[in-house]
Amino acid sequence: MLIGVAGGSGSGKTTVSQTILERVGRDRIAYLQHDAYYRDRAALPWAERARINYDHPDSLETDLLVEHLKELRACRAVDVPVYDFAQHVRKTETRRTVPRPVILVEGILIFVDRALREMFDIKIFVDTDADVRFLRRLQRDIAERGRTMDSVVSQYMETVRPMHLEFVEPSKRYADIIIPEGGFNQIAIDMVVARINAMLGVG
Repeated sequence: MLIGVAGGSGSGKTTVSQTILERVGRDRIAYLQHDAYYRDRAALPWAERARINYDHPDSLETDLLVEHLKELRACRAVDVPVYDFAQHVRKTETRRTVPRPVILVEGILIFVDRALREMFDIKIFVDTDADVRFLRRLQRDIAERGRTMDSVVSQYMETVRPMHLEFVEPSKRYADIIIPEGGFNQIAIDMVVARINAMLGVG
């Protein structure tokens, strides 16, 4: 069973995904993040890497993610890239991911690519107001990704917001389930978890 969790940057996708992992059981779920599949830009100088539009679908190696999902569905383990968000490069190490009954994929653009979108059995879109998403992103990028406030604001205005309007928001129409307010929507989370458990035959 393949489940996709999409939504804008800072919408609460990770909170929803982590709740599903905890409630359904980490031993039952292989968890992949689209963010791990950013193209490796190590050959470019840092200044050029910093100018890339990371919110455009072309910035991600989605074909590799699709290939990995096919491998997991065929009960074969895969080596998922590990991405360094501070340096905009892939690290040399990878993360071994083994097949599980449920494959959970999270990312802002996972419903944009048709080949990827059509693989999902359940498509969830986490829908959160833009101001809340921006503030969450600001806090996260400063605390976890070594960014300055000015760089986060600049990136949001130049690429995050325009790409959200062009790609992420329109992809909401493909969702089977829309969860307002992300992980704070307990009723929606309960329904999703119950659905997954039913498909797994878990009481």
